Amino acid sequence: MMSHIINLLLDIFPNKDVAHVLGLFLFFAILICLSWMANVIAKKFILSAVTAIIRKSRTRWDDMLLERHVFTRLSHLAPILIINIVVDLVLPVADYPELINYIHKGVFLYVVFVGLFVVDAFLNGLIDIYNTFEISKTRPIKGYIQVVKIILWIFVILLIIATILNKALSGLVLGLGGLTAVLLFVFKDSILGLVAGIQLSANDMIRLGDWLEMPSRGADGDVVEISLNTVKVRNWDKTITTLPTYALISESFKNWRGMSESGGRRIKRSINLDMSSIRFCDDEMLERLKKIHFLEGYLNQKQIEIEQYNIKNNINLSIAVNGRHLTNIGVFRAYIKAYLKNHPKIHNDMTFIVRQLPSGSTGLPMEIYVFSNDQVWANYEEIQSDIFDHLLAIVSEFDLRVFQNPTGFDLSKLSK
Repeated sequence: MMSHIINLLLDIFPNKDVAHVLGLFLFFAILICLSWMANVIAKKFILSAVTAIIRKSRTRWDDMLLERHVFTRLSHLAPILIINIVVDLVLPVADYPELINYIHKGVFLYVVFVGLFVVDAFLNGLIDIYNTFEISKTRPIKGYIQVVKIILWIFVILLIIATILNKALSGLVLGLGGLTAVLLFVFKDSILGLVAGIQLSANDMIRLGDWLEMPSRGADGDVVEISLNTVKVRNWDKTITTLPTYALISESFKNWRGMSESGGRRIKRSINLDMSSIRFCDDEMLERLKKIHFLEGYLNQKQIEIEQYNIKNNINLSIAVNGRHLTNIGVFRAYIKAYLKNHPKIHNDMTFIVRQLPSGSTGLPMEIYVFSNDQVWANYEEIQSDIFDHLLAIVSEFDLRVFQNPTGFDLSKLSK
């Protein structure tokens, strides 16, 4: 076909060289127009039709591939396919061997690049599809997909170099043996991240959505992304901390998933009591405390038990130190236990302890070690605050005082 075009141009331009140049110029102009038309047809008609079909389908995976522009990138192959076909049909190999060779190389390199970006978009879509399954929370694949992408990029770069230099790909790969150390250094973080990712996944050490706390790296929040090289943590103040994946293997961190899965969240807090306010309960105090709903049964039972013990052992009760007696701090501890046992937000099937800690310069700590049955942070804090609001308000009913260092108010009262 090219010879017919040149013969027509020779009738107008007798100079053969001019006719050849004009013929090639006309050929490339037609080629550009045809490739542009192919691009328009692929984008406006074929891609639009495919998009409409996908939008109407009930499956979700094809929409994810569409959102990742897989089909859009595939449409870029239409112009180059037209160029390849037209070149083979129009240009005679005998007359233009070098030109055809260059065009075929260019077409091949373009197809490789477009193919790489299509595969890249498809792998991104594959991650999105995989994330719709429940297993993605325990076995994320983003890190492995990134490894595949790195391998693809290395392969494509080597293929491009081999094509440009007219070398066999296998020979080029063998010739790169001396660069192994350099490649290992360049991809050191990726290799460490891959190994760490396999260990994290195999040992189920971390999942998407886990609450991770790592003070050494300033991380305290939810895991939002696990990739080849990094783990992203959205902190409670909404900042993002990016951790190297291998740091989760080489350093210690706290994963709160066990708390989330247990069904309870620990409340561990103390009230410091002034030790000078601790004393034995007299009859008047006991009668007053029996009016408290949670204590009536306990006090009646304890009084009978103590009375029987003292009579049985012939205890001289004229001195308070002899025998057994109820103390205001013991009754207060019993009240706390009864109050928490009947609290609707306390998990009674988990560790339940109300205890005294060693006394010190800040008084006698009365510690509550229980679990709430609501793990949501805001609700948990509300439950904890409500409990201690009540206990701090009622402590004076037991003739106990909460310990605190002197304040300006205390000093002003003393001066008066």
